[in-house]
Parts: sequence; structure tokens; C-alpha cells
Amino acid sequence: MRQSNRYRRFLRLLTGIVVVTLILSACGPASPPPTPTPTKTPTVAATNTPLPPTATPVPPTATQAPVTATPTAGTGATVTPAPNQATVTPAPVKPTATPPPAGGDSSRGFKSPDFGVQAFLWWRPEIADRDLGLVEAAGFTWVKQNFPWREIEGAGKGQFDWSTTDRIVQQAIEHNLKLIVRVDSQPKWAGGGFPCNGPPDNYKDFEDFLSAVAKRYTWKIQAYQIWNEPNLNRPDGGGEWGCRPPNAAEYTRLLKSAYAGVKKGAPLALVISAGLTPTGSCCDIAIPDDKYLEQMYQAMGGNSAGYFDVLGVHAAGFRAAPSIGPDEAAGNKAEYGGERFFTFRRVEDLRKIMVKYGDTNKRVAVLEFGWSTDSRPDSPYHWHAVTEEQQGDYLVQAFEWAKTHWQPWIGLMVVVYMPDVDWTEAQEQYWWSIMKPSQIDELHWRPAYAKLRIYIRQQRGLAPNWPP
Repeated sequence: MRQSNRYRRFLRLLTGIVVVTLILSACGPASPPPTPTPTKTPTVAATNTPLPPTATPVPPTATQAPVTATPTAGTGATVTPAPNQATVTPAPVKPTATPPPAGGDSSRGFKSPDFGVQAFLWWRPEIADRDLGLVEAAGFTWVKQNFPWREIEGAGKGQFDWSTTDRIVQQAIEHNLKLIVRVDSQPKWAGGGFPCNGPPDNYKDFEDFLSAVAKRYTWKIQAYQIWNEPNLNRPDGGGEWGCRPPNAAEYTRLLKSAYAGVKKGAPLALVISAGLTPTGSCCDIAIPDDKYLEQMYQAMGGNSAGYFDVLGVHAAGFRAAPSIGPDEAAGNKAEYGGERFFTFRRVEDLRKIMVKYGDTNKRVAVLEFGWSTDSRPDSPYHWHAVTEEQQGDYLVQAFEWAKTHWQPWIGLMVVVYMPDVDWTEAQEQYWWSIMKPSQIDELHWRPAYAKLRIYIRQQRGLAPNWPP
């Protein structure tokens, strides 16, 4: 009897141990796991307080409609998100590492309009990587970079140094950006008025060079701009046509050789004619862009096939808001300067010349456009300076104007500039830039970058990410 009672007490004790064990197992371990040490995220410290953008972005989970900017003559328009209507869903960014599709026409690779910016990536790899990150974060899909011929094949015919170009192309791929390269600046051995930037003595040398570049990079470089502002030349060595008078027929022959060279190496790459500078001077120092383009079509026999895929133009805004047309700019000298080319919409005059010669199926690429904030009283550019707020508003309005009025013929639009890190206030380019030049450990924001970053991301359906 006593043995039986001891046995029952043992069973009750054993049962209690099992129950307690099961309860503890269900509640988890007695002590929490160790907390992982957080990884420090590197940040870029701004040395001055960024100016707040006009539009206040909402968190990625909020809803909003695309930005609308209403252009107003002579004033900056506010970039204001519309009432909540559509869900902002981040869209995948196609990497450059996707070969282009077979076939297609001159619209291949471009949306209408498409977002590009010029950068300076050649000399400082760490600055280049940082700036490409800013370009990508702003939602731009294209970046434009100079590929100086004399820096790549400067040692002699067929002697190539690919070290810098390989690095730039790879960095663009890593930042999901398509690449348009501007090619000019002949080496000493090619002649052409060296050290002036001029066409080579033998155009076949330029053709061979472009063929080598295109063959090396095939789909990794999607577009080639052939020369820059050949309708402008200055005898002080700052010209674009060998320090001698511009000549549209000569440029057209160079363009044909360049087209053949690119297509030999990369048949699907786009060839874009040089952007022409808006000017009223004529004719030893410069030729007006509309007159020069007419001369180009005449030299091509009215047919651009075999010369370019996309027409390149430049579109400085001067003092006029993007909605101001050439007629209004020409008719109001006090406000806008009194010339048709003193307006962003000068592009429409050049498009009419394309239509006149039956080139309606080809698109236009605005290879440079922007507004200067030059505050130097003695600067020749001061007369058309705008405020930094206006600069940002006008850039947004320009994309809006193109989207509303220039589809489907408008293609890539390239903003100037992501600045060269070494520019100073003494240089013209400093005042056109959408940011201030900044060393690697600092950033100097301008409203232009902030407003473009908000606008472009909204247009592409990407989640807002300002402030960064």
C-alpha cells in the first residue's frame, strides 16, 4: 500500500515536470537572442543648409497625382503635387546592361520626352561615382559625358587608351544609366588646327576612331553626339571648328563619316547630330542655328539618311520662361532681348526646317538646355540671369512644355549641368549648373536639383525620396 502511494506520487511529480516543460517550450527561450550591432550607413554631409523644394514629398506609402507646372511668362511656377489620386508605385529601372532590341527607328532608346543631364566624369573616379548616384537618385535615365578623341587615341593612330572610358562606362551601368557620349577634340596627329577643337585633316581617321569605340562598347553606349556647336567659332582658340569660319557643308561630310564609323561598330547605336548654338552672329565667328541647319539639309541633298538618326539642338532659355515663344521673344526686346533664339522654344523653329525637308519621322534631342543664375554684374550673361528658384521652376516647366506640345517628335532632353567639381564663380558654367561644385565630403544643393528630383521621379512613377 505504501509502495503504491509512493508510485502514484512519483507519477504526479513526473506529470508536473512534463507540463512545465511544455509550457516553457511554447513561450520561447528564457532569454532573448543578442541584438546585432547596427551597420553605420555612410552619409554625405552638406556644408550649407539646402533650400527646401517648393513641393513637399509624401512618404512612399501615400498617394498622389503627377506634378503639374503651370508656366507663367516672366515668373517662376510653383511645383505643387496635385490632390491625392493615384498610387505612387516604384517602377523598376532598366539597367544599361540590357542589349537594345533589334530593329526599330530613331525613337529606339528614347521616351518622349526623356530625362538626361550632362556630367563630368573623366578625371575623378570618386566624384564621378558620387555624381552618378545623385543622377540616378533624381530619376534621370540618361547621362551625357564627353569622350575627347585626343585623350583616347592621342598617342598615335590606332594607339588607344581605354582606361578612363572603361571605368566611365562601367560606372554608368552600375548606376542604371544610359550613356550618350559627345565625341570631338581631335588629337595632334590628326591635324585640324590643333590645339583648337577642329575636324581632322582626314575624315577617315575620325570614322576609324568611332568604329573602334562603338565596337568596344556596342550596346553599352546607346548614343553618340557628333561634335559640338560646329556653327560657332572664336579666333581666340575657344571655337569648335578649328579656329576658322564655320562651314555646314564640311560638318555634314564629317557627320557622314562619323555615322559610318559608329554603325560599323554598333549598328543599333543612335547617331545624333551636333547641338547648334543659338546665335545671331554671322558669318566668320558664327552662323545662326536655323541658317546653318538649312545649309546642312542642302548639303545632304535634302535627305538625312546615312547622316544622323536624331537631330541635335541646343535650347538655352535666356530670360524667358519656357512658355514664351520665338515671336514673343523677338517682339519684346526690353523683356526678352528681341531675338527669336532668346527662348527655349527656339527648338520649334528648327523643327519646322526638319518638316520642310520631310524629316518628320526623326526625333529631336535637346542636347543642352537650362537657365543661368549669373549674379556677376560685369558678366555678359548677367542680363538674362534668373533667380535660383526660377531656374528650378523653369527646368520643370520645360519638361512639361515638351510633354504637352512636342510629342511624339521630342526625344532626349539634357539638362546642364551636374557641375565639374573644380568650377568656380569666375566661370560661366558654374551659374548654369543644377548644383554647386562640391568636394567628395560635402554637397551644396540648389533648388534646381531638388525640384527636378521630385518632378522626374513623379513622372516616372518612382517613390519620392527628397530630402535624401
